Amino acid sequence: MFISFDGVDGVGKSTQIRLFSEWLDEQGKTYVTCRDPGSTPLGEKIRGLVLDHHDFRIDRRSEMLLYMAARAQLVDEVIRPALDQGRVVVSDRYLLANVVYQAHAGGLDVDHTWSVGRVATDNVAPDLTILLDMDVDQALARLDREHDRMEAQGVEYLRRVRDGFLTEARRSPQTIHVVDASQSVEAIHAEICRAVATLLAK
Repeated sequence: MFISFDGVDGVGKSTQIRLFSEWLDEQGKTYVTCRDPGSTPLGEKIRGLVLDHHDFRIDRRSEMLLYMAARAQLVDEVIRPALDQGRVVVSDRYLLANVVYQAHAGGLDVDHTWSVGRVATDNVAPDLTILLDMDVDQALARLDREHDRMEAQGVEYLRRVRDGFLTEARRSPQTIHVVDASQSVEAIHAEICRAVATLLAK
């Protein structure tokens, strides 16, 4: 089983991934956690390129392809081997983020970006994406660090990101589960566990 977590930064992904991992332990499930981009030597190098601030320009199409390259390596090195071993994969972001940040919010073609993503991932897709949704201003207020290169593109850009996430959730309600991230940590965790338990029961 493959579960991804997504949403604008500040919605609490890290906390919920930690709690969800503890719940998987309680269920006796073996699992691996990863982050996209990252979790491989190549992926971590690319993560620095796309998220750190630089004195050179990265155009949207190049940006999208860099993310795709990191994801292709992640699938080959981490995700597919874990799934083949019967482990649960828990990923902090995946292809949906690329579609939303670079296409919906960044101006690239949405369907083309999905198509490139299917090639990059060799059609390895999450069984369920947990989309933590929250007002952008509220989410940004939670961040207690310097904004990375993507977050620094402004509130209006991040509002388009949120709208893109919700648009994709409406398009794929069977595989993208929207959770109100303004609830308490405990309520969010309980909803996530219910959603995954339903999937496990199938």
